[in-house]
Amino acid sequence: MAAQLNLSGPPDSDLSSLTDQSVSSRPSNRSLRVAEKERRKNKAEDPSVLALKYFADVEAGTPLAGNDEVERNLVLVEKVAYRNGLSPEAISIMLEFAMSLRMGHGLCPRVLKCLIPVTVVPQEAVVRAVAWLTVGKIPVSTQVLFIKWVLTVFDMIDAKDQLRAIYGFIFSFVSEENLCPFICHLLYLLTTKHIGKSHMFTPEKSGRQPFLLNLLSLYKVFCPELVTLSIPSRSKSVFKNHNMPWKSALIAVQKRNGSQVASSISLASASKDRTNRRKRKHHHLELPVLSSVVNKEPQTETSRRLVPLVQIQSVAELLENMDHIELPAQMGSLLGSSLALQYLDCVQDESALLRLNFWLGYALHEELLFCGDGGASQNSEESLQFLDKLLSTQHFLQEGFSSSEAFLYKFLNVWDGSLLRPQILGLLSNIPVVPSSQMGRLLFEPLMQLFFTSCVFFKCGVIECLNNMLLKWLTWHSVYTLEDDLDISLNSHTSINMTLSGFRDSVKELVDFVGRLASIGLQLEGCHSLLLNFILDFYTMVCDTFLKYGLPLVVMPPPGVFYPALFATDPVSVDRLAFIMYRYKVNLTSAKSQEKLSEQAFHISRQTFREFNNYTVYMVNCLWNSKMFQPGMGVQLGEELLLKSNVPQYWKSFDLVHHPAFMSYAVDFHQKVSVGRLGVPLSFH
Repeated sequence: MAAQLNLSGPPDSDLSSLTDQSVSSRPSNRSLRVAEKERRKNKAEDPSVLALKYFADVEAGTPLAGNDEVERNLVLVEKVAYRNGLSPEAISIMLEFAMSLRMGHGLCPRVLKCLIPVTVVPQEAVVRAVAWLTVGKIPVSTQVLFIKWVLTVFDMIDAKDQLRAIYGFIFSFVSEENLCPFICHLLYLLTTKHIGKSHMFTPEKSGRQPFLLNLLSLYKVFCPELVTLSIPSRSKSVFKNHNMPWKSALIAVQKRNGSQVASSISLASASKDRTNRRKRKHHHLELPVLSSVVNKEPQTETSRRLVPLVQIQSVAELLENMDHIELPAQMGSLLGSSLALQYLDCVQDESALLRLNFWLGYALHEELLFCGDGGASQNSEESLQFLDKLLSTQHFLQEGFSSSEAFLYKFLNVWDGSLLRPQILGLLSNIPVVPSSQMGRLLFEPLMQLFFTSCVFFKCGVIECLNNMLLKWLTWHSVYTLEDDLDISLNSHTSINMTLSGFRDSVKELVDFVGRLASIGLQLEGCHSLLLNFILDFYTMVCDTFLKYGLPLVVMPPPGVFYPALFATDPVSVDRLAFIMYRYKVNLTSAKSQEKLSEQAFHISRQTFREFNNYTVYMVNCLWNSKMFQPGMGVQLGEELLLKSNVPQYWKSFDLVHHPAFMSYAVDFHQKVSVGRLGVPLSFH
């Protein structure tokens, strides 16, 4: 038995090597037997092995007070546990000793805190320990500590079938007030669509605690007909990380052994900086390795054979086992697997997205929102890689995550506009449609403060972000519009709907907001050509919302955008403005004709037509008719002021021949036609 109690596992490679040598050389058989005997003798005399043997054989009722032997053996086990970790056999022995209370409950917390696994945790040991909870002799604080340990090493448990078999037994502890938050978290991890439907409860009896509602939200995904309680679709995740008693020790063992521990502790590979109580080191942003949750032979009793996602190697295998996929317990690992993303995209599994949102919400809030500036600057590369992976995932799924959306609304209020700017603006462009009544508080106010106090390049980034946001909104509208009730689904994996009028109001609010930003931004930056280019990109899409995206809405650009573009010094801006006005004409003409033919067509206000007509008349008079600054025009200057400018024929200053944007073309044409052929000198009048 002593040979089986090795803390870090027997060196099988040495034994196999010796066996190979015995086959090849018979004269050395005796020396091999002597060496093997000596090896077993040394192992049996190992103090740590003897210490484990003591805890395996100690009898119930052995007194603890004045027992130097138990203290000496426990110190040996702790020394090995904190240095190299405990083998599965050692975990089983020490867990059984602690939960059986053979020497009372005094040593139980101390033993639980030193259960640092080096590889995996035997499922049978956890099941036996759960059974000891019913004895009623274990203090409540120790029971809570045990459940916290199970949650910490959950991903390291070698199988979950036996734990799910006693799901109902674990569920019975929901009624225990002190254990309920942790039991709900454990049940949340164990729940699958194949779990029985009998495990339901009424949260009114328990005060509607958040952790109960979080578990109920998962039940409602699997059995919506049995959960009639209204649960917010974007309720805050309340399950906390309970790995603090084992965190630093697991990290040390992981680094010392040179392997990645596939557990929730791998979310944090460095201890917390004691100099800053709220500072984080961004190591929660490391994506866990995609590992198997169920490590057992295929079930023969049932027709439903669960296949761990990590075993799927191709799309063909994924399609064959689409209904039998077992998701990993650490949902963050899905972000690093293309096949896992294919599964999320093909299967309408709200439970998977619910769990993934829970993991993302914790990582984003703890490691970016609540971190200090020092941690951010020291680990910006890690944060950048994580956010880039999140962005690529959202682009693949063609939708954002509710957890990242909630994070952004909070992060915008503390963001300095420079930290991870491309990634934050990229995530911001992926948020779904926001109700018009909430857009000002959630988006407009924090963005305005950053926009007006930042450089021109940040202003361009914000305009591009809002442009991409509007593009996704209009694309969602054109794809998910329901013909019957004109409701649109804002997210293909949720049931959140918005009426067409509500969606139109949100789009109009966004367009008007960009118009205000653009008008003031051009004034602040002196009509910067780069900023004007991004603004015209935005209105190139806005002018076609009716014909290209099927949205019954036409919004004209404000004067603060139209006139700077018309009087721009670069020809590209004037050319793009002309194209935008042409597309506005096509959209308005089409909408007007439909309004005459059908009563269901939307009505365009006279103000919209008046704005378009004014812009068109001014643009034609300015560029073609050479009637600049005439009475009744959009831009007027006093006659005295115009005369003082000493500009001859000022009314022709912005026609096609004399416009500053086209002056280079006029000069070039004049040189090619006049100079060299007729010898006519250049004239700029």
